[in-house]
Amino acid sequence: MASLYPFWPNDTKTPKVDDGSSPEIKLSIPFIFFGAPYRTVYVNNNGVISFNSLVSQFTPEAFPLADGRAFVAPFWADVHNGIRGEIYYRESTNPELLGRASKDIRKYFKDMASFSASWVFIVTWEEVTFYGGSSTTPVNTFQAVLITDGVSSFAIFNYQEISWTTGTASGGDPLTGLGGVMAQAGFNGGNISNFFSIPGSRTPDIVNIEQTTNVNIPGRWAFKIDGREIDPANGCSLR
Repeated sequence: MASLYPFWPNDTKTPKVDDGSSPEIKLSIPFIFFGAPYRTVYVNNNGVISFNSLVSQFTPEAFPLADGRAFVAPFWADVHNGIRGEIYYRESTNPELLGRASKDIRKYFKDMASFSASWVFIVTWEEVTFYGGSSTTPVNTFQAVLITDGVSSFAIFNYQEISWTTGTASGGDPLTGLGGVMAQAGFNGGNISNFFSIPGSRTPDIVNIEQTTNVNIPGRWAFKIDGREIDPANGCSLR
């Protein structure tokens, strides 16, 4: 089972608003995503970290999108933290966190043996339920960790508990949060040529993402995301 990077109690929380987002967050260093440097991000309640513009859309579409939005999507679906759950985020240069991130990247990417992280951005969706749900409907807990040394950029997705896939406005069942147009996970580069979808996205299999991995830890996926292509197998290592 993938263990989450630490979060709370000093993190910032997004507003408890349907389809809400954080304010624009100015990054202390540029983050390179599909070859482009970005200096601002938004943490969007609906399971997305976006660059330069917020994403309020609640029904996920298949990647690639044609409208120019660039974003990282650990679990793009209709989250409603106003009903239940919290969404935490923080930018950090804490040495302990940087050490953990560096160790993870060196372990997962055989060609990055000397990688030393200088910056991390951690977003955690904790026990969030879906739009149309209630205080007793299933919850999801998942996390995205962006990591860079200023040149190479990575994303780690941690899935601790995934119990629902769909809000009721996307056709989901109001009791189970299943069915309809199900969650999309992966990366959209803001053009039609750079994108990656985690297997199972927008299918019933996405509810089992906490059991899947590309780094031999169920519930964890790791990707190098600064180049023109994302190679899902590049994270594989038996070490």
